[in-house]
Amino acid sequence: REIGPHVSVIMLTAKDNEADRVLGLELGADDCVTKPFSPRELVARVRTVLCRVEGRPPVPGPRVVLDGLAIDPARREVHVDGHLVQLTVKEFDLLHFMARSPGQVFRRDQIFEHVWQDVPLGDSATVTVHVRRLREKIEEDPSDPRWVQTVWGVGYRFMPR
Repeated sequence: REIGPHVSVIMLTAKDNEADRVLGLELGADDCVTKPFSPRELVARVRTVLCRVEGRPPVPGPRVVLDGLAIDPARREVHVDGHLVQLTVKEFDLLHFMARSPGQVFRRDQIFEHVWQDVPLGDSATVTVHVRRLREKIEEDPSDPRWVQTVWGVGYRFMPR
């Protein structure tokens, strides 16, 4: 069953291997904290999630229209070749953040800091999983992306062909 867009989930687990963390993120968790963790770290992560849940102002900026992709921040809508695509809050924020600077390469920690509005305490798998999900929704062929490209060893960029 899918969780609504206004519910955030922080997964607390004793399983510390990457496959388990990625699975939790793929199932919809916003963050993953593995044992052992400090109370300060947990409180910081909870506060960050609460700030997002209590209300996010509309994403500022003009519409972005590039190569068949239209991003409308006021309506929080994305159209691909004229068809509306349903994105989660984070997927929209990730795409809009990168599309405002076409061609610029962003490291995973930069993306995490801007999109999750947090210091990069999380693991880069969070960004990787969200990029994969975003590609599955907007790309005709996610393995050969038209817009969200991987820059190996560095991060990602939005680069319309």
